[in-house]
Amino acid sequence: MFRLGLIINPVAGIGGRVALKGSDGEDIQQLALERGAIPLAETRMQQALQMLVEHKNKIHIFTAAKNMGENLSKNLGFETTVVNENIGEHTRANDTEQTVKCCIEQGVDLLLFAGGDGTARNVFHALKNSILPVIGVPAGCKIHSSVYAVTPTHAGELLRLIVKGRALTLTEASVMDIDEDEFRHDRVKAKLHGYLNVPAENQFMQNMKEGGIAHEEITLQDIAAFIIETMDEESLYLIGSGTTPKAILDALQIPATLLGLDAIKNQQLIAADVNEQQILNLLKTHKKVRLIITIMGGQGHVFGRGNQQLSPDVIKQIGMQNVVIISTPEKIHSLNGLPMRVDTGDEELNKSLYGMVPVVTGYDEKMLYRIG
Repeated sequence: MFRLGLIINPVAGIGGRVALKGSDGEDIQQLALERGAIPLAETRMQQALQMLVEHKNKIHIFTAAKNMGENLSKNLGFETTVVNENIGEHTRANDTEQTVKCCIEQGVDLLLFAGGDGTARNVFHALKNSILPVIGVPAGCKIHSSVYAVTPTHAGELLRLIVKGRALTLTEASVMDIDEDEFRHDRVKAKLHGYLNVPAENQFMQNMKEGGIAHEEITLQDIAAFIIETMDEESLYLIGSGTTPKAILDALQIPATLLGLDAIKNQQLIAADVNEQQILNLLKTHKKVRLIITIMGGQGHVFGRGNQQLSPDVIKQIGMQNVVIISTPEKIHSLNGLPMRVDTGDEELNKSLYGMVPVVTGYDEKMLYRIG
């Protein structure tokens, strides 16, 4: 019987679609709920566990009470032992850390957890010097740590192979986190907290996010000039997030939200740092909308990392034919031949986006690269 530790941070990522750039702290979580945010971490974990249902007779899950794992595990029919009953109405970092320690005491073979960088940090603190392997299911706003799988489905597929007997080779993966208050002011201060053991499977696990390369500045200016010259007056442009899209707004002398999405029309700012609902409202009032986004360096994600405002509904309404992907050649080369990734939260939508797509890499320069 495979002994699986399971932890869900129920509030992970709750601030993403409402443009709060994080979910740390009860005040932010409450504000997210007031803005209409819907918790998605359990749904993300369900996508992963769904890959294991056919093998549930081989798996015993050890988890925390209620929405930290118990509810989902039992609903899917897994043999379930609750190792931490002391879960309050509002979960805290200590709940995650205590559950990790309880899982270690139960001798689990692997720990599967859903959250973001803050959750990974909590897991790291609780594991201390343990060599227990982990797989992170991406559910947070901030996912710079390389302990996470590319998507929830990738996490489930990898775990299914392990349960079926695949030899497990481990490698160290980084636990990174950033200061959310700085993040909300468009300043990225990332800190390496340490390393956790993960399966050495690059096709399933994401790489550590890159921080950018100084000599790319000229290329960014070229990309910005080309995009601006090809803009039309009728279209609304949604631009962001990251340094590559920011170069466009910098060239237009428009204040840019580095870590969010801005809306412009006729080279004028219409709305700054828009959330999912604001985007949906803009789509109702503008017939022609173009989305300009970039890939996350090192990880290669187009959707699902740092732009959760681009929900499945938003992406479907815009249409991939109206999405312009921009990237410096260095970012493309950093993928080492791996495809660009999409993790929208809708597996059918993810699959519909697979294939070769053009990527603007300079002034009137494009390359075809695969989303997969």
